[in-house]
Amino acid sequence: MPDLANKQSNSSWWVYLIRNNRNALYCGVTNNLERRFKMHQDGKGAKALKGKGPLVLEWSQELNNKVSAMRLEYKIKQLKKIDKEALVNVGFVFPQA
Repeated sequence: MPDLANKQSNSSWWVYLIRNNRNALYCGVTNNLERRFKMHQDGKGAKALKGKGPLVLEWSQELNNKVSAMRLEYKIKQLKKIDKEALVNVGFVFPQA
């Protein structure tokens, strides 16, 4: 799991993938990765993850702004599961626009 404490800044946005107990990957976006992951773990995040723990933060990427983060989130959500798994396994970082 990435070191969340060192990955926070006021102008950063994050796109992330969380794996649930059914091996599904959930993609989300936030401006505070540590807080958002804790919300998911506490069942206060996305409905898609409620009751499906334990949750594992598998991948994340920092971006400069919300628009870029949301665009990347959309692109990742369009990927097939095998491609999302490759993203996690390789740790690919998308170039920023």
